[in-house]
Amino acid sequence: MCYMKKTNVRNLHLNTSSIVRDVAEGETYVVEKRGVAVAELRPVQLNQSGRQLPDRERLLSKFPRIELDSGRLLEEDRP
Repeated sequence: MCYMKKTNVRNLHLNTSSIVRDVAEGETYVVEKRGVAVAELRPVQLNQSGRQLPDRERLLSKFPRIELDSGRLLEEDRP
């Protein structure tokens, strides 16, 4: 478990560059406003699941193509 540093909104405003540098190096910050935690700054973890999204076009090509005009179908369904 990593140790979280604390900062307040004013300090975040004054020291944004150094805080972002620390976060990029792996630190986690809890931002407090009037003593109440309101946000957490932590490094971004890309590709958390380790999986790629499926190929949409290949997935859709598996379904049969239906040549039907949906507008005409709705008109036929109306009284």
